[in-house]
Amino acid sequence: MCLTGTAAQAAGEVNVYSSRHYKADQELYKAFEKRTGIKVNVVQGKANALYERLKREGRNSPADILIAADAGNLARAQAAGLFQPVHSPAIDKAIPATYREPGGHWVGLTMRARVIMYHKDRIKPGQLSTYEALADPKWKGKVLIRSSNNIYNQSLVASLIAANGTAKTETWAKSLVANMARKPKGGDRDQIRAVGAGEGDVAVSNTYYLGHLTASKSAKDRALVKKIGVYFPNQAGRGAHVNISGAGITRHARNKGEALKLLEFLVEKDSQIQFSKANFEYPVRPDVPVSKIVAAWGEFKADTINVSELGKRNAEAVKLMDRAGWR
Repeated sequence: MCLTGTAAQAAGEVNVYSSRHYKADQELYKAFEKRTGIKVNVVQGKANALYERLKREGRNSPADILIAADAGNLARAQAAGLFQPVHSPAIDKAIPATYREPGGHWVGLTMRARVIMYHKDRIKPGQLSTYEALADPKWKGKVLIRSSNNIYNQSLVASLIAANGTAKTETWAKSLVANMARKPKGGDRDQIRAVGAGEGDVAVSNTYYLGHLTASKSAKDRALVKKIGVYFPNQAGRGAHVNISGAGITRHARNKGEALKLLEFLVEKDSQIQFSKANFEYPVRPDVPVSKIVAAWGEFKADTINVSELGKRNAEAVKLMDRAGWR
């Protein structure tokens, strides 16, 4: 959908740039429109493309809200001055501080855990423990993970830098590269499928990808899922790495009031239930239950580092991964 300057100035509208592409989001926008009478106009695209578009448009941008996956992308937009801080008692009450940018520039809408998935016939849970342990030589030729240009992996490395420091994390990254079953390729689903096909024994993946495979109409995907176990790392320590998809109000938003109403709507309990049920993500609200598919993986302890810290360490993480030979 193309947004014009006239549309951006119209009363009772909110214009959203979103890198999320899920049916659940569209249904929530329709529910918001029905309740408030405020029309939601959405432009979808990849995070980098929307980021560049906002920068190029500057104060003439029609966008009121930017939605992106991963705190790394949100922090990048914040550093470029694309967000304005807002304060909402409703959002602050609903969402734990861990999943909110401290200055109010953006807030988490959904959460996803980046975990270890393993082949049940070849690996027992007792053989697994932490992300750090994947650097052990016993995993040589057995680890599957996507490339270093993936923001999810960059944020995972950023979390390790925060926990262990740069030097130790670089040593870990070099050992992880040495343990990879193949050169990184494909997305998270591809890593899971490769475990099922015997190309490796363990994969690092976001949980909701397994949720989609579990609910797939494909008999092949459902058969694959039966082979795969989910392991939440670092449960005896800081907890498993989690990240968010989130949103902020743009710096030059012309419909700021409507934009804030939409953000507050998306963190309401019913909206959070819809996100969780339809897309197999974890809610950012602690009072919202997860879907049945997600619940089957079990409860876990999550790392409590504020997700904004992951974005702050993104550049350092990218340079470190490059030095480690992570392609």
